[in-house]
Amino acid sequence: MRGGVLAVKYHAYTLWLFIFSDLKTIILPSTVFGIANAWAAPRYGISVAETPSSPNEMENMRRVVAQTISVIFWILANFLPFAINNQRDRSAILEDAINKPWRPFPSGRIIPSHATKLMVFLYIAAPVYSMVISGGHRQSLGLVVLGTWYNNWGGAEHNPLVRNLINALGYTCFISGALEVALGSALLPLHLSHPLAQWLLVIGAIIASTVHLQDLPDQLGDAKRGRATIPLVLGDAVARWTIAVPMLGWGLFCPVFWGINRGCFTGSTLLAWTVAIRVVVIRNVLGDKLTFRLWNCWIAMVYLMPLLSRGHIH
Repeated sequence: MRGGVLAVKYHAYTLWLFIFSDLKTIILPSTVFGIANAWAAPRYGISVAETPSSPNEMENMRRVVAQTISVIFWILANFLPFAINNQRDRSAILEDAINKPWRPFPSGRIIPSHATKLMVFLYIAAPVYSMVISGGHRQSLGLVVLGTWYNNWGGAEHNPLVRNLINALGYTCFISGALEVALGSALLPLHLSHPLAQWLLVIGAIIASTVHLQDLPDQLGDAKRGRATIPLVLGDAVARWTIAVPMLGWGLFCPVFWGINRGCFTGSTLLAWTVAIRVVVIRNVLGDKLTFRLWNCWIAMVYLMPLLSRGHIH
């Protein structure tokens, strides 16, 4: 009995290590987007009877907790196979041995062949679960394609613009899928004139133009792997300016887009500009890692803006 409990703990911790680095990038921010934007559904002109329009109008806390758990489970079910696929080949293990030696493969907690079986199972199970139970099946299928493109068809390796594009599409799939699960109804198809479609396009553009901030602290491992990232292709100094300049613009654009109050406007803009300044001024691995954490905090604030708005898009 005790051996079984220890085995469960061991494997659970192994799964945790697969996703740990992306708690701040995908899992927690996507959960924030799904729940907050479900509450903000009326601002998009979306009317869903069973979804509270704001956290102050909840009639049933158990339903809201269940909604949150469903969103997190959907995100994890779709993210875990991507994480395994991203970390399982020889070049990825060599890179992680430098950048993240605590991950399951370089630390020897699991062998790639066993993890691959779990990955294949989840790549099948996640879309089926999404189609039959949770919702978000279009996004789930999209994530299978994007994950395969990124990890197996060279999407992350050869062209940094393609790499950023796949990241942007992946982020958009995760947040829109999380929102569908939270709402309990499909969002697609959306016309470009729809406020939610416009906001998803804005977020996709933000990710595509700034997500390579995550590549700054990983340049040594990426170079050893032969991966073409913007910092390695354009050079460290130029890459930093390609992040800083868009951040200055997005820091102003997003709060104006939603017309949020002055306090939130000031806070989000200052955080965006702090990221822009830090990425140019502070040029070391530890500094870049902290700057990336601040970028993720700002992304979470961006995801909350519909809930903080005065009820219309400018």
